[in-house]
Amino acid sequence: MSLGSMISEARKDAGVSIDDLSASTNIRTTLLREIENNDFQHCGGETYARGHLRNIATKLGVNPQLFLDAFEEEQVHSSKTMTDLLVETSVMNQPDQPRKVSWKVLAAISIGSLFLVGIAQIIISNGATTEVPAPVPSASSSPSSSEPAPQESATTSTGTGVKVVIKASRAKSWLFVSDAAGTVLFSGQIQQGVSKTFTSDLSINLKVGNAGGVDLTVNGNEIESIGADGEVVDLSYGVDS
Repeated sequence: MSLGSMISEARKDAGVSIDDLSASTNIRTTLLREIENNDFQHCGGETYARGHLRNIATKLGVNPQLFLDAFEEEQVHSSKTMTDLLVETSVMNQPDQPRKVSWKVLAAISIGSLFLVGIAQIIISNGATTEVPAPVPSASSSPSSSEPAPQESATTSTGTGVKVVIKASRAKSWLFVSDAAGTVLFSGQIQQGVSKTFTSDLSINLKVGNAGGVDLTVNGNEIESIGADGEVVDLSYGVDS
């Protein structure tokens, strides 16, 4: 049985719909369907894919190691050429004709490939012209062609020791949030004007795709500018921040 089939069967055994799982994990319904079809190319890289799998397994009451082992076997160890990997992540276009690449170029690509795969999805998400609505769908809802209106602030919590409020005050931004245990609290875009609150016992880790567009408040203290427009930053805050 493939990893996607394992996840789909576990979800159905737990009596959980795609929409319910999306709401509890903050993972888009479209991405969840792709994962159940063994398509992980829009997860943002192997690190984020593993985080999604841990989150899904926890919500379904499954040992996360079962999903992670299947992911390693099916996805990480699959034989793909470097060109296939780069085309998959939109780093380069599909070549019309085969091209010879020197061993020096291949060595350089190999060293930087893990970094490129993670960053490519962030850049593509920030530059996309088609917006994906925040995951609060219902089974009967139909796609809307208009931009979703900013939503009220929502709190995601795995504890109460540290509190981080992030608001897309000036522009939309890609955002990935996890706690000290590696649990994914949020992964996706927040639209301009939307704010989200996260709390945890020990620490909260952030990766922000457009640092100049957002404002942070940590444990009630406003944080000065965390970066420039379009800059990708990694941040971590604890109870003493």
